[in-house]
Amino acid sequence: MSPLQILQLVIDPPKYLENCADKYGDRFTLRVLGNNSPPVVFFSHPQAIEAIFAGSEGLCPADQLELGRITHVFEPLTGPQSLIAKDGSEHQRLRQLLMPPLHGKQLPRYGEAIANIADSVTENWSVGDCISIRKYTARMSLQTILQVVLGLGPGYLMNQLQQTLETYLEWVNSPLNSLQFFWPALQKDLGAASPWGKFLRQRQQIDDLIYTAIGDRRREATGEDVLSLLISARDENGEGMSDQELRDQIITLLLLGYDTTASATAWVFYWIHKFPHIRDQLVAELQTLGSDSDPAEAVQLPYLTAVCREALRLHPIALISQPRVVRESVTIGGDRFQPGTVLVPCIHLAHRRSQTYPEPEKFRPERFLERRFSPYEYFPFGGGSRSCIGMALSLFEIKIIVATVLSRCQFSLADLGPVRPVRRGITIVPSDNFKLIVENIRPSLISSVV
Repeated sequence: MSPLQILQLVIDPPKYLENCADKYGDRFTLRVLGNNSPPVVFFSHPQAIEAIFAGSEGLCPADQLELGRITHVFEPLTGPQSLIAKDGSEHQRLRQLLMPPLHGKQLPRYGEAIANIADSVTENWSVGDCISIRKYTARMSLQTILQVVLGLGPGYLMNQLQQTLETYLEWVNSPLNSLQFFWPALQKDLGAASPWGKFLRQRQQIDDLIYTAIGDRRREATGEDVLSLLISARDENGEGMSDQELRDQIITLLLLGYDTTASATAWVFYWIHKFPHIRDQLVAELQTLGSDSDPAEAVQLPYLTAVCREALRLHPIALISQPRVVRESVTIGGDRFQPGTVLVPCIHLAHRRSQTYPEPEKFRPERFLERRFSPYEYFPFGGGSRSCIGMALSLFEIKIIVATVLSRCQFSLADLGPVRPVRRGITIVPSDNFKLIVENIRPSLISSVV
């Protein structure tokens, strides 16, 4: 790739990927890692995605693809024991330990806490306020992690972690600072004022606080929060996770679940207020719940689910699913790929294929009521054995926040110019001029009594 192409990809990755797809189709190759590096092949056709995720066409991912090694750039952030850094049996073990607290029957237990967070974050809004909704969804997302994942209540540890994490996550997600993780030559500790030195010191502060939380949870030996359940989890050999493993999984959930969930929630608010008839239909559905409804009831509403799924179609948590590196030669779609080739399932492009989604640029929640899409056509949290471990909790959180806020507040979209997608870390967020005006505040339909 030329320097100009790399600049275009960094500044506006969705547009660059769309231009490549328009020119080359469902599969194209970029030399994003340098002209002498292995080719990086992007795929968006469902059959190719299935071949990568599920091993169709004779492809066996466990034998022929490597996954963890491509995530080495994240190791300074997540740590060497993170789920995303592991392959094979180690990855499977960690995933089996992590899944139960983040899925299934555990989720309804978190509903009231998330609804309470949404109410507390928005309690000072007044009619006439012009608010940057993403700032508030970010606060809700972080507090959900602190309370639901780490099990923290009001006090010193929670306050310190919130303040430190807000600064740290803002720093990590800025495009300029994120370059350091891709360029090892920039990873030099030249003191507290140097970029890498600042990162290392912030990371140590957070590590100290997280290890304190882990120690507290171990001593209490009870609790329904995610961390407590992870501490008590045991693998098939009866072994639990070490403090290092716990720390790395918590940091991974923080880094991959904070900005992504906050941004996805903000996009929902944008689209339903860009098209007021969608907002009105959603509010009408929420009103069928009656007063003081359990948050878990709201999560089951079909139109709310369709609205959130459509927002995640247009703005998935990341533009691509986790890349796979070819270990042994593989054939996908009749083409042979040699060892070292990087295969990239492109979520952004797969979600905008007109063959799968007619009028793909249009926000149309009804498409998710009219048919079911395969996990190779719709995969906003990635797919296969490398799908996001927190996807169920994230979608659960998005729906409860939208339901809680929308049942309490009526908004209009501020006319501050076109809202554009902007890159922030690994995700795409609404531009800063996206704001909502509070038109009315009423008693919430969603119970938030914890």
